[in-house]
Amino acid sequence: MYAIDELPDEGLLGWQERALCAQTDPEAFFPEKGGSTREAKRVCTACDVRAECLEYALANDERFGIWGGLSERERRKLKRRAV
Repeated sequence: MYAIDELPDEGLLGWQERALCAQTDPEAFFPEKGGSTREAKRVCTACDVRAECLEYALANDERFGIWGGLSERERRKLKRRAV
């Protein structure tokens, strides 16, 4: 057992191992143009690392797929509002 301050460093992308999308069909998160994003967004809603995922996508200018529960278009809007 580790004390809370002795936990091993999971690294910068360690959150990805805890992401619910890692346990589901990846195709749902990268739908064809015009395809439904509903299934992916439903998974994101219940995910504990949703905020880290969205932060990563925004910081790395991810242009495809559902990240942190948002589509590429929704992330662009969010970035414009933040500027």
